[in-house]
Amino acid sequence: MAGPATSSAPTSVRASAHQGQGSYQFALIALTSLFFMWGFITCLNDILVPHLKSVFQLNYTQSMLIQLCFFGAYFIVSLPAGALVKRITYKWGIVVGLSIAAVGCALFIPAASYRVYALFLGALFVLATGITILQVAANPYVTVLGPPDTAASRLNLTQAFNSLGTTIAPYFGAMLILSAATVAAANATPEQIDAMRLAEAGAVKLPYLFLAAAFLLLAAIFAALKLPEVEDEEAVEPMRGGGSAWQYRHLVLGAIGIFLYVGAEVSIGSFLVNFLSQPDIAHLSEADAARYVSYFWGGAMLGRFAGSIIMRQIDDGKALAFNAAVAIVLLVITVLTTGHVAMWSVLAIGLFNSIMFPTIFSLALHGLGKYTSQGSGILCLAIVGGAILPVIQGGLADTIGIHLAFLMPIICYVYIAFYGLKGHKPA
Repeated sequence: MAGPATSSAPTSVRASAHQGQGSYQFALIALTSLFFMWGFITCLNDILVPHLKSVFQLNYTQSMLIQLCFFGAYFIVSLPAGALVKRITYKWGIVVGLSIAAVGCALFIPAASYRVYALFLGALFVLATGITILQVAANPYVTVLGPPDTAASRLNLTQAFNSLGTTIAPYFGAMLILSAATVAAANATPEQIDAMRLAEAGAVKLPYLFLAAAFLLLAAIFAALKLPEVEDEEAVEPMRGGGSAWQYRHLVLGAIGIFLYVGAEVSIGSFLVNFLSQPDIAHLSEADAARYVSYFWGGAMLGRFAGSIIMRQIDDGKALAFNAAVAIVLLVITVLTTGHVAMWSVLAIGLFNSIMFPTIFSLALHGLGKYTSQGSGILCLAIVGGAILPVIQGGLADTIGIHLAFLMPIICYVYIAFYGLKGHKPA
């Protein structure tokens, strides 16, 4: 999943007049690698949730603090990140973001060595800070690298590579992290159990060390790249006068849509491993369940590749409403059934999630002109839904059970269907 830019970032941009179409394509290819990486790192949280839940013997609500720390960074860091990008330029903002993300990954090593949950949460916040800086300008940048009418299509294409990262991450996590999970023998001593938990915690060291190296390598590459020149677009007039993006009803309603969409997607993804492990669903081991999570994110990837083509021909709002309606039906089936029917219905939601974020994003920014940058910042702050709603679903799982807790995302998709049918239309 990816986030928009902040109010103070140079994100309402246009390529300089002398830049050709080839430069656009080169910039999109370079940005695609970033979309892949932050999709990968975000989805890896879905593996960390059950892993650290086991290592630290957490309840569902406590384990959702992982998503709270990660997505809370969007809310806390986005405005300072925007000011930073504006000061040091878009290119060097990317380099700084990649470097901070590398530091966050490296902090997993001492967190695992000391086996302190708070250190893991701190490392996640640092990592998310770097990811936030990376995302601060990327989505609006993609929307202006070409005709406005195909902005949603381009954003769906780049987000498809984001979903490629989320599809690969569960396999990576299952192989290198969850495979270390063990079951304590009935006669194991407290010392033996403690040693086992320490070994499980240490399973994150190697994967996150590799990720730290990958982020540093990307930082070096982007430092050497020559991206198209961009400049602030202060001259483009919005569809109507006024002094703030907040005056646009379709933007405010879109921000609510982003809040609910990201919250629903993260909530569902965070609970998949534990849900598929339930005896009345699929009774899988955590490692096997993590591999099935790839179907959820793989569906999103296929949907975004298809959406980048299909949405050139059909109305964006109607496509959004249709996908939200199907997601509602699939969640109802998930709650009312058990076994493989419930398993495959919840996994199929990924396919229909696919176009939602980029479509809400592009519809919400339509017609804002010189307020596009501020509007992007409002949408970025709304990603905090990924921090809040999973904790609420965790509380529901602890009280009414993990199965019935999937009722909560239905409310989110009902609103998204409304936004697609009516809410996105400028007043």
